[in-house]
Amino acid sequence: MGRPKQERAVQTREAILRAAAEVFDEYGYAGASVNRILERAGTTAGAMYFHFKSKEGLARAVMGAQPQTIVPLLDSQGLQRLVDITMIWSFQLQRDPLLRAGVRLATEQSGLQDATSYVEWAQIMADCLVVASDKGELQAGVDPQETAEFVVEACTGMQIYSSVTTGRQDLPERVVRMWHLLLPGIAVPAVVARTEVSPSRVRLPEHAAD
Repeated sequence: MGRPKQERAVQTREAILRAAAEVFDEYGYAGASVNRILERAGTTAGAMYFHFKSKEGLARAVMGAQPQTIVPLLDSQGLQRLVDITMIWSFQLQRDPLLRAGVRLATEQSGLQDATSYVEWAQIMADCLVVASDKGELQAGVDPQETAEFVVEACTGMQIYSSVTTGRQDLPERVVRMWHLLLPGIAVPAVVARTEVSPSRVRLPEHAAD
């Protein structure tokens, strides 16, 4: 009895989160009404407020869900894992409303002022670079945390530029270009040569498509 109820609660929460992501992605934080989110989710206000205390809480949950659209798709380690994060991210931004909404909310910061998602991404990337350092993939003096923060900063600006100019259609190519410029400055030559920076590495699940 307990497990089906728990499963339904998880499914309801996920449905609300996904519906909210779609609405935030389309209208931004200011333009996304609770009623519009409830209508999209096909649920009640009581159900929403059981899982999320407020519209702000829901927005923060959407921002915090960004890694779950990417990390489960990874199977590499070290520097290659970091590159793969950014490549998958570049494609998922074209197709996954949960990631797009999280990025839009984090970028706009309308009524939120929350840097948590940036900090979390920097830590995920720094962890990749620590492994890379331990494996001898990085040049001497390369600081994992500093480099990770730079990659987050670069990707943030890059996706905004790409969004304005091409609707993010050229974002994967821009990510490839970023790594071609950056890798020689942080990795030892042998690792630069073997690190794959290619959209062909990206394998996305069909159910994530719009």
